[in-house]
Amino acid sequence: MGLPIDDLLATLPADRVLTDPELLASYCRDEADLCDAGTPLAVVRPQSTAEVAATVRVAAAHRVPVVPQGARTGLTGAANAVDGALVVSLTALNRILEIGPGERIAVVQPGVVNAELSRAAAKEGLAYPPDPGSWESSTIGGNVSTDAGGMCCVKYGVTGEYVLGLEVVLADGEVLRCGRRTVKGVAGYDLTRLFVGSEGTLGIITEITVRLRPAAREARTMVAVYPTVAAAGRAVASITAAGHVPSLLELLDRTHLRAIEAHRPMGLDTEAAAMLLIATDTGDGADLAAIAECCREAGSSELYAAEDAVEAEALTSARRLAHPAMEQLAAQAFPGGRGGLVVDDVAVPRSRIADLVEGVEEIAARHGVLVGVVGHAGDGNLHPVIVVDRADQSSMDRGRLVFDEIMRLGLALGGTCTGEHGVGLLKRDWLAQELGPVGLRVHRALKQALDPDGIFNPGKVIAPR
Repeated sequence: MGLPIDDLLATLPADRVLTDPELLASYCRDEADLCDAGTPLAVVRPQSTAEVAATVRVAAAHRVPVVPQGARTGLTGAANAVDGALVVSLTALNRILEIGPGERIAVVQPGVVNAELSRAAAKEGLAYPPDPGSWESSTIGGNVSTDAGGMCCVKYGVTGEYVLGLEVVLADGEVLRCGRRTVKGVAGYDLTRLFVGSEGTLGIITEITVRLRPAAREARTMVAVYPTVAAAGRAVASITAAGHVPSLLELLDRTHLRAIEAHRPMGLDTEAAAMLLIATDTGDGADLAAIAECCREAGSSELYAAEDAVEAEALTSARRLAHPAMEQLAAQAFPGGRGGLVVDDVAVPRSRIADLVEGVEEIAARHGVLVGVVGHAGDGNLHPVIVVDRADQSSMDRGRLVFDEIMRLGLALGGTCTGEHGVGLLKRDWLAQELGPVGLRVHRALKQALDPDGIFNPGKVIAPR
């Protein structure tokens, strides 16, 4: 099996190390299309920080690449294996170590699933707001590594705003603790924020201390339907300019409305150009009424407010069904497992949302590719979803062209190449363009300082020289 495997088996319990080729194949990649994946040398499934550190020391001694993985729900190839790597699967580090109501904190291991933490916090009258679409399956470690967001970001922000401290295994196997448990603390460089969003390229996160909030009041929810995307964009800009802070402000275009209705009929207007899903959680009906007025003035053709919590949940479920509905659409368009989705992640100024959506429509039409747009309109973070035929190279090539043109458009509109999914392999070149030569040099200097042999998640985020 070779020296690295022999050393691992001499260091760890045998059941922690997987080498069977069929098992290895299931750890090769995350959910991103258009991204290459290699074959790992082995998969290590540690059950403690000490076992992670021991694995890294073996890898460092043999200069073997290390690819950390969580639930592999990512959409950029950040968790994809490279040939000959040790994949370190962190899903067995899945304990909630502490929920502290007095300090409003939680301490968790990286394999804890987002929804499990949310439910544990709720039992204490608290909330953990970051709620990525994959919250029922994605892990906190993966959320921290990509600085994940979700539907509540418009009011509550992304994962990084809740991370107080980390335990991280460094490239030499040493264990670093950074951050703190106090409400305030500004001593030294902010190493915690350095590791948040680093996608496993600087260290392996083995423990996370997060901030919790008091549970919000019951949400009040409504939908606003628009005959044009431009009108929906005007509504978003108007809501923001008026100083309103909804807890949720989501946009679904016609493609998504039709896909959701086909997936699970619920009476959505499939002829509308766009729908906004809006909620407030202050318990004050006047807040939602004021937002409704902004929607009306922007040209809404229909406004509907949920009458109770059951109706509100039904409306919100339409948004959560967006991804499985598009998966079904792709499967029907290209049967036999050929249908794939490339999920983009562009954030632009809120005043440019309509320009982005209309630009995506033009790009899709020009290349003859189906693209739907859904996302977090309240913070300008939209997800163009590109439907491709995995078995047809011309379809994949056109999907790549569309993806790149959307990236180019997003940057031209004053935006960024990712709002919450991270960079991984998929957006590595676009990050370099966004950063510019000086920003790229600083990123490479940080990587060199913390991982001088380049063993951690090589090729992700920053391209090799």
